[in-house]
Amino acid sequence: MQMTRRQMLAYSAATAGMAAVGFSIGPAMAAVEETEKAIAEFAGGATPETGRITLTAPEIAENGNTVPISVEVDSAMSGDDLVESVTILAEGNPNPEVCTFHFTEMSGSAAATTRMRLAQTQNVIALAKMKDGSVFMDKKLVKVTIGGCGG
Repeated sequence: MQMTRRQMLAYSAATAGMAAVGFSIGPAMAAVEETEKAIAEFAGGATPETGRITLTAPEIAENGNTVPISVEVDSAMSGDDLVESVTILAEGNPNPEVCTFHFTEMSGSAAATTRMRLAQTQNVIALAKMKDGSVFMDKKLVKVTIGGCGG
């Protein structure tokens, strides 16, 4: 691509203007308030309780691009003990909602495994919504290292 002098001056002026105003380009991170809002929306007014759901995530993730996680809910998967859905949230991601899994009685068990991307050390939260309206939560802190240095 050939750039003219006018284009070069326009790009330079725009860059200088952004620097003068203090505009910085960086990764957008979700606020804790956004995560709490997502939890409240998923729970539908119910208060999340601990127990019945188990989130498995590495304590230290040497590669934040592919962090393996799994979630399992202790449930009979019938009647009011049916797990309707499980959602995974990451507090420090630009959009805290990572994924949602939906289950039916034909699922047999409420368990799922996936990988997610984490840019920094942050809490990963798993929520399970039961058919009777109750919600269960588990939370893990995942430390993301840069270059696998373990720090």
